[in-house]
Amino acid sequence: MGSSGECNHAAEHIKGKKAHVAHPRRGNAFIAIEPLFLGGVEVAIKGTGVAAGISHAPPPFRRTEEASSADGVIFSFAHGSNKLIFGPFMKTLSRTLIAWLALAMFASAADRPNIVFYFIDDLGWTDVSFMGSKYYETPHVDRLAREGMKFMDAYACAPNCAPSRACLMSGLYGPRHGVFTVGNSDRGQAKFRKLIPTKNTTELADKFVTVAESLQSAGYVTATMGKWHLGSDPTKQGFDVNIAGKHWGSPSGGGYHSPYNYPNLVNKEKGEYLTDRLGQEACKFIEANKDKPFFLYLTHYAVHTPIQSKPELKAKYQKKPTVGGHTNAAYAGMIESMDDSIGAVQATLERLNLDDNTIVIFFSDNGGHGGVTSNAPLRGSKGMLYEGGIREPLVVKWPGVTKAGSTCKEPVIGVDFYPTFLELAGIDRPKNLKLDGLSFVPCLKDDSASLGRKALYWHFPCYLQGYTPRHGPFRTTPAAAIRMGDWKLIEFFEDGALELYNLKKDLSEENNLAQKMPEKAKELHVAMLKWRKATKAPVPTEKEPKYDPNAKFSPPNRGKGK
Repeated sequence: MGSSGECNHAAEHIKGKKAHVAHPRRGNAFIAIEPLFLGGVEVAIKGTGVAAGISHAPPPFRRTEEASSADGVIFSFAHGSNKLIFGPFMKTLSRTLIAWLALAMFASAADRPNIVFYFIDDLGWTDVSFMGSKYYETPHVDRLAREGMKFMDAYACAPNCAPSRACLMSGLYGPRHGVFTVGNSDRGQAKFRKLIPTKNTTELADKFVTVAESLQSAGYVTATMGKWHLGSDPTKQGFDVNIAGKHWGSPSGGGYHSPYNYPNLVNKEKGEYLTDRLGQEACKFIEANKDKPFFLYLTHYAVHTPIQSKPELKAKYQKKPTVGGHTNAAYAGMIESMDDSIGAVQATLERLNLDDNTIVIFFSDNGGHGGVTSNAPLRGSKGMLYEGGIREPLVVKWPGVTKAGSTCKEPVIGVDFYPTFLELAGIDRPKNLKLDGLSFVPCLKDDSASLGRKALYWHFPCYLQGYTPRHGPFRTTPAAAIRMGDWKLIEFFEDGALELYNLKKDLSEENNLAQKMPEKAKELHVAMLKWRKATKAPVPTEKEPKYDPNAKFSPPNRGKGK
């Protein structure tokens, strides 16, 4: 096998090095490179993802070099910007062993899990059958819940669309990226506003490294299908493919029926339904990229206003008895179409034998629209920091890992998806990448696991107009919220009012305990203030000069909403 000097030299070169291996079912592992085992192998790595001398790079490798030397054969394998060199090898080390070593050290392309993320717009906590609706029908999503894990305490980072998406994409809470609401922060009439709200940013700045960019850099093919809402072009922020995504927050033109006016979405027959079409485009993407690891961000415009169903589905639900505040037949039809599109994508994964290596996530960006659906037993709706505005249905199916039909009660929030996806893909987080969330992979492996997190936070220094006498002039005035364990505190910036709720005993947030339990309220408020200081969260304090304390509110005709 060569001289002892050769072996000792090689042993010193590779001593202590490990190869990082990611597997969708076994998680992350390390294979130690032992000098005794390799007998004189020298390993060198160039490119991205270097850790402890060995790069985590996605195969398949291609052999780029083969040369002879006095000591044997030198092999070089490469994939993308990563390069793996074996040499010098002993003459007796076979090509078969060399190939085995390459495959052993790195996960194969087939082993890197695909990630499919269904992100639904304005879908309420109970707007799916598996969360209790007896009116809306969601058999395909229900199947995901039966085969995967549902989370009972999952939260969006904001009570409306754009900020929730900015937090998810960046892995950062709102104060760090400045997207607090949709459009202007002073929505509603000035005569009812006591404060001048914080200025809002409507696009996610390029300086933030999105989760799509991180996955793309690691070899994933990335696609967004549907609502983007964070700028004009998502391909500038990590997506190889963009279908129908731009700055718009709701369907344009004919609404959900063609003709459309979206990027890379050619109109077909007049009247085609947008939700169906996005599902079809998602299936095409999977077909085209079935041999590569992919990240599919299917972010439906549904079930955002305008409330437009396919006529036959609306007619179906008009004949069905309404239950529990779920009464809108057109909205029910929109939900069924959303569910059907998910069923089509899942069927494509199964047909292509990709379902066992695909992690599927189902989530919503904020609570259900108060003028359209009921979020009961939760209080409030979209636009509010009560549970009805921020608590969402979440299902994760990770074949071979998540226990079928399991339920997790650990609180998770939108900023958690970024670190979770990195861990699922076996990507080491760069040291300079700041993220606010925590990976909830431990929960996926054990539904009783705790993340050890102290608190969840929400910050909304803006106004959001109301539509009904029940909401008054505003759905939300400038406010912030914190959840610590079972306790939740809301602070309203106009007058400093505090509301304290025990969510375990009072999920509907009916009993404000702030006056009865001032020490507990203070505990949460101090934690909130500390977080605000750390994130430099802006709090509006300047008075609105046009405010009229005697102004009377008359609800306007409700428009399309945002």
